[in-house]
Amino acid sequence: MAAETGSNQSVERAFTVLRAFTAGRSELRVSDVAKTAGLGLSTASRLLATLEVAGFVDRDPVSGLYRLGLDVVTLGGAVLNAHPVHREARQVAQNLAGELGLGANVAVRRDDRLFYLLNFEGRQSPRAFVLSGQRNPLHATGLGKSLLCGLTPTERRELLPDAVLTGYTPRTVTSHERLDEEITRTLARGYATEVEELALGRACVAAPIRDGSGAVVAALSVSGPLSAIELGTRETALARAVIEAADSISIGLGYVGPAHLPSDLEAAR
Repeated sequence: MAAETGSNQSVERAFTVLRAFTAGRSELRVSDVAKTAGLGLSTASRLLATLEVAGFVDRDPVSGLYRLGLDVVTLGGAVLNAHPVHREARQVAQNLAGELGLGANVAVRRDDRLFYLLNFEGRQSPRAFVLSGQRNPLHATGLGKSLLCGLTPTERRELLPDAVLTGYTPRTVTSHERLDEEITRTLARGYATEVEELALGRACVAAPIRDGSGAVVAALSVSGPLSAIELGTRETALARAVIEAADSISIGLGYVGPAHLPSDLEAAR
């Protein structure tokens, strides 16, 4: 039993070391890893050496700095390829980004945060990094509001205590009363919007994705700078495109409910 406990602790520590590289900086000294992971210097050094042999971290021979190794990508790719939402959404999101010239993103809920499964960038919304694997708050994003459509007001309050409703900009929703209004509006029209609630100068339009049981299992959005989104003139067209794409993914997951298109969008078809 002692050996089993020790083995489990070693695995937990190894994962803690790997997570240290997701805290901001991509290249770290042994001392940086030790501090972030809460480990002793010798323990961190030993674990890094083991992970390097396994291919999960690389060490720069000149600077001595460590970074995540490419074998992590192999694991990540296997996880994504096995995920049913990722399989159904990948081509749909890629097509949407190409057609609209905006970023197309798909996320699921992981506890009290949204988790990006994939993203594609259109010509009007380039990024120098990928969003896959990153997390964002639920209350401050269009994707998050869409994901929260699957919860009752009571469940939302249990999941997101008042202290969690952080204000990222002056436009962030920071009370459950306002969040309830946003969710009600999202359910009524079939899509959510976000305008400078998480980051200034950016906006998005999002819609929930449902599985065969009708449960909200993911969300799809298009996003970009305000100059590209132009909700004042493009909201109806963007909402229609996002809802149709989300419905297509939902159908692929076995959802047989009616497509949720608001009356004005249905009339515009």
